[in-house]
Amino acid sequence: MGAPAPHRWILHVDLDQFIAAVEMLRRPELSGRPVVVGGRGDPTERGVVSTASYRAREFGVGSGMPLKVAARKLRDVPGAVFLPVDAEAYTAASDVVMATLRRLGPAGANETTGDVLVQVLGWDEAFLQVDTADPESFARGVQAAVLNASELHCSVGIGDNTVRAKIATDFGKPRGTFRLTAANWFEVMGARDTSALWGIGAKTAKKLAALGIHTVEELATTDDAVLAAAFGPTTGPWLRRLGLGWGRTEVDPEPYVPRGHGRETTFQQDLTDRADVEAEIRTLAARVTDDVRVEGRPAVRVTLKVRYAPFDTHTTTRALTEPTFDGAAIADAAAALVERFDHTRAVRLLGVRLDMAAPES
Repeated sequence: MGAPAPHRWILHVDLDQFIAAVEMLRRPELSGRPVVVGGRGDPTERGVVSTASYRAREFGVGSGMPLKVAARKLRDVPGAVFLPVDAEAYTAASDVVMATLRRLGPAGANETTGDVLVQVLGWDEAFLQVDTADPESFARGVQAAVLNASELHCSVGIGDNTVRAKIATDFGKPRGTFRLTAANWFEVMGARDTSALWGIGAKTAKKLAALGIHTVEELATTDDAVLAAAFGPTTGPWLRRLGLGWGRTEVDPEPYVPRGHGRETTFQQDLTDRADVEAEIRTLAARVTDDVRVEGRPAVRVTLKVRYAPFDTHTTTRALTEPTFDGAAIADAAAALVERFDHTRAVRLLGVRLDMAAPES
């Protein structure tokens, strides 16, 4: 009896507590301590948690949480530390990992029969497409290669498509692997809340619950017409497909091309004067215009984001009259959008985003 034939697999590689792990490599004395990275590293200031170490998560600290809330949760925890975001360090570490994944191939990829395709999803995660008879062995090889190159640990989800591979990773954390396919989808996921699905957040899960749909299996067996009536003709059926665990069976190795760039600022003191608000918008617009110039693609649309105190967020957008790199025209367009907002409310955060013209290719 011969060896098993190679099969197409999708793997999701996710670096464990990535940002915190990078900081621990630079400061070994932080290992095992509750580490929170966010803002300028000062929990008395406004800002949010970018990442929390596994130790910090044990006390309820999570990404996106206000730093002040994280500080309260860790108030009586010895050894807790808050650090500022260092994007350059995280980008450098990520580049090492992604270059390592791209070097995987027939010569060193555990019985693969072709090149390994890599789709980068962000600093700390990527999809791999590989033909192999033993995906677990391949996944362990990926973990070893990443650790050797970067000193960072990762978890690997194994699936027959991108959705199942992505979800599988959570079952393998930390430093492990897990296989999730059509064969064990409902055994593993059927009884779980719909929010366990990649692509369904708390708001959508709440809306599904209002329809009497609480679990993944209930979602998978709901009629498309019911979902279309509640979520629209496109989103409704797509949600049912998520419940079935359907996803793409191929990855896209083309480099990510951003649609636009944005900048935002959280103010330590709320802005109450309209002139100050407009001045900050112009400053942000100038910074984003510089980002767009680096890309070499003119801005075609501007979006303004305003967060009022304490945490009420609104956005508005408009197309520019023509594609442009003109900083003055962009700043004027961004500042003009403030007319659409309530000038009587204190402003906690401002953000400006520019969408760019599509690349010629």
